[in-house]
Amino acid sequence: MTAEERSALTAFYLGKTATIEIDRPIGYVHRKKDYTLTYPINYGYLPGVLGGDGEELDVYLLGVRHPVSRFTGRIVGVVYRADDVEDKLIMAPDGVFPTVEEMTEAVRFQEQYHQSRIVGINGSQKTGQTSQSMTQ
Repeated sequence: MTAEERSALTAFYLGKTATIEIDRPIGYVHRKKDYTLTYPINYGYLPGVLGGDGEELDVYLLGVRHPVSRFTGRIVGVVYRADDVEDKLIMAPDGVFPTVEEMTEAVRFQEQYHQSRIVGINGSQKTGQTSQSMTQ
């Protein structure tokens, strides 16, 4: 999948309602080769939709402060990674609209290891130290 195809795929979901499966709930510990991640938010995937890495498209879930196994909400942002083969979606419950700062801070635990840019529903933009963020 090309970078343009990845961007088109993730942009398609922006603002839409979807149901995701959570495979890394809040508190999940993911041991990587060089570091360990403890998930402060729920993290899952969009079933049946393949991302740039050939696996199901990943989704960060904001605004839900307890572990869940499945969730239906609105896609409020996209994380575009310049240094990876996959981009990620950001979901929130209907009626919850995270600010630029909230989206950036919520995904920092994982995105700090990547060169990423966050695009939100309305396309407004704010540039940060290592990431460029947009919010609804």
